[in-house]
Amino acid sequence: YITPTAITIITLSIIMGTILTMSSSNWLMAWIGLELNMLAILPIISKPKTTRASEATIKYFLTQAIASAMMLLSSTTNAWQTGNWDILELKNKFSTTIMALSLMMKMGAAPVHFWLPEVLQGTTLQTALLITTWQKLAPVTLMYMISNNIQPALLMSAGVLSMVVGGLGGINQTQLRKTMAYSSINNLGWTIMIMALSPNLAIMNITIYIIMTTPVFLMMKNTSMKTLQNLTTTWTTSTATTLSIALLMLSTSGLPPFTGFMPKMLALNELITQKLTTLATLAIMTSLISLLFYLRVAYLIMMLTPPMTI
Repeated sequence: YITPTAITIITLSIIMGTILTMSSSNWLMAWIGLELNMLAILPIISKPKTTRASEATIKYFLTQAIASAMMLLSSTTNAWQTGNWDILELKNKFSTTIMALSLMMKMGAAPVHFWLPEVLQGTTLQTALLITTWQKLAPVTLMYMISNNIQPALLMSAGVLSMVVGGLGGINQTQLRKTMAYSSINNLGWTIMIMALSPNLAIMNITIYIIMTTPVFLMMKNTSMKTLQNLTTTWTTSTATTLSIALLMLSTSGLPPFTGFMPKMLALNELITQKLTTLATLAIMTSLISLLFYLRVAYLIMMLTPPMTI
């Protein structure tokens, strides 16, 4: 049991940590904000007294600690070379590569994504919502700030890899939290890929993803939905909720005419404008893979929902 005082302190620490990182211009302050944020979320992940939750907490802690260490290595090396701790002055090539990998690890993008599905599966739906939305803000902001200095090839490769991993990983899942984790990896792929060309578009992409994911998790929590099996039975008790989940899933997949189609269309437009047609084609192909598991969720709901009586 966590006391109300402890809950208040933890909540404030999570909020303060992210805000501190997002508003700092110095690598050390950004690092302190991320550490504060990470230490505050650990008791929340381990709140359910199960072996799974403890395992998820340790996995989360270890990956975030490794990413933090890489971040310190990167910023220290840069300060040693340039004599500057400023976030925007990350000029050293080695430092930018290590920093980009560290931030990808923090947000759970491929190739350092392994912790995300496992941690989400081991914790509650509210905590899963927190990890897939709020916890991504700080690393994405830092990546946005240094996007001009990271080699575009690195960002695009990681982006495409995240799309492929997110698509292929989600196909075989029956657990909704793991499906949402792979959905998160897939969407991060789009964000990272377009970060190399248009950072503002990347921010728009992640914002729309967060807006679409939040209600999905909240509705899953309200109906105690955990597996695909549950989806087939919840329409009897809450038809509107289940249909909303189906529509939000289709939107997240980037299917027109839903909201989720807009950032993907703009990203593809940007790629083609920059003469990166091969990459654009690859992105479309990978989004088709992820569309498969989103459609499966929508199909399960739509096919089993009785026709509306007027």
